[in-house]
Amino acid sequence: MSPTQPLLQHFSRLKDPRVTRTQLYPLENILTIAICAVICGAENWTETEDFAYSKEDFFSQPDTRAINGIPSHNIFGRVFAAPDPCAFAEGFTAWEQPQVSDWSDDIVA
Repeated sequence: MSPTQPLLQHFSRLKDPRVTRTQLYPLENILTIAICAVICGAENWTETEDFAYSKEDFFSQPDTRAINGIPSHNIFGRVFAAPDPCAFAEGFTAWEQPQVSDWSDDIVA
């Protein structure tokens, strides 16, 4: 199983808003990069693109391969401007909840 599979399985309801001919970068790659970038502190699409380039070795591995390279900040902006926000929120929450539960015993305030 790919390291990103547990994350991506929660986004199966999320439909790719792009027409097929403009899908140079697979939606799952864009989601993976964007979520990793935001978790690591990216606050906009330019920072997301910068993060992806800084981790290009990781995103080039066979299981996380960024087909056609790293998407530009414009691609991230266009893709995230169009999807169903409820479907994205449901998918992210479904993935995130077990992660938080796993960490709850380790958090020391």
